[in-house]
Amino acid sequence: MVFKRLFKRNPCEAPARALYGAIVAQAREPAFYGDLGVPDTLDGRFELIALHSFLVLHRLKRDGESTADLAQSLFDVLFQDMDASLREMGAGDLGVGRRVKTMVKGFYGRAASYEAGLAQGLVDRPEALSAALRRNLYGTVEPGAAALSAMAGYVAREAAVLARQDTEVLAAGAVVFGPPPGPGESP
Repeated sequence: MVFKRLFKRNPCEAPARALYGAIVAQAREPAFYGDLGVPDTLDGRFELIALHSFLVLHRLKRDGESTADLAQSLFDVLFQDMDASLREMGAGDLGVGRRVKTMVKGFYGRAASYEAGLAQGLVDRPEALSAALRRNLYGTVEPGAAALSAMAGYVAREAAVLARQDTEVLAAGAVVFGPPPGPGESP
């Protein structure tokens, strides 16, 4: 009985990996890097993955306990991938754990600022979400006003679209993102 529990597979792992695959695919959309000026660097790519992971986790949080295990599995898959990526890039075993820990802390900070920005809304206080995006997503560059506004609108739109996606479909590992905004698209 003890061995059965030790080797039991996590039923949320496969759906979490599928969700993460969709998140990474969306974060790789060239429009984010070209039209919207997100830095096409290691940091920029991490930021887009973190942003899209936040959006899915934000949606899963709405359902509370019924999706808590899936949310935790998605979080685990995200940082397992970050660990593996650092190792592939040649980071030494001793430094990887410390770097991943720093990334986790950074992710929590980003999630809190995006959460606050969404809560304040694009109508009431649009500058809150824009400030969070400028600080995190565009942290190493100065985005144009149009790109920043388009990204803020995109984040709000995707949060609303995800809110309407069926919990059972998400729990099965399927998520649908809309296209990245065009360069002059306003919220």
